[in-house]
Amino acid sequence: MKILVVLGHQNTAQDSFCHGIARAVVERLGQNGHQTVFHDLYVERFDPVLTEEELKAASPADPTVRCHIDELVGADGYVIIHPNWWGQPPAVLKGWIDRVFRQGAVYRFGPEGVSSPLAGRAALVLTTSNTPRDAEIELYGDPLENLWKNCIFGLCGVTNFVRRNFESMIMSTPDHREKWLADTRDLVDRQFPAR
Repeated sequence: MKILVVLGHQNTAQDSFCHGIARAVVERLGQNGHQTVFHDLYVERFDPVLTEEELKAASPADPTVRCHIDELVGADGYVIIHPNWWGQPPAVLKGWIDRVFRQGAVYRFGPEGVSSPLAGRAALVLTTSNTPRDAEIELYGDPLENLWKNCIFGLCGVTNFVRRNFESMIMSTPDHREKWLADTRDLVDRQFPAR
């Protein structure tokens, strides 16, 4: 299987826990016999700005965006990694969604409703936050779960969906983080088992 892995974390030194998660994901996917296409959006300086001109165009002129769309449509599964940034993905990842999950290429509206070439595939979303889980649900209703599960992947027919949030980062110990990386590998095994 070809798995698209996308990381959106502002730390371009690549020493954040999200980067550690990404390394564990890519390594485990390789061990399981899968091909990986990996993007670290901040390191690659992906331009998150969807212009009016691009929105109105039949297809994007930017070759980077066209490549990302082709990789998204051509993948058999998806892993998205990012911190919870005010209940949302960081700006670069939100811009990637705006520009790459493009109507007409990634999904279409038709007489039968929405159709997408992504339908039937699997997705794993791994997020980090400082907010304890109970507070996230009670105070905010877990907006990232709704965004990824329903608004993005659900719209595109990706119902084999798992999200795991690692929290509270600010209170975590090295032992917590080692356990979380083990959990990450287990989740990859579950969503994308060895071939």
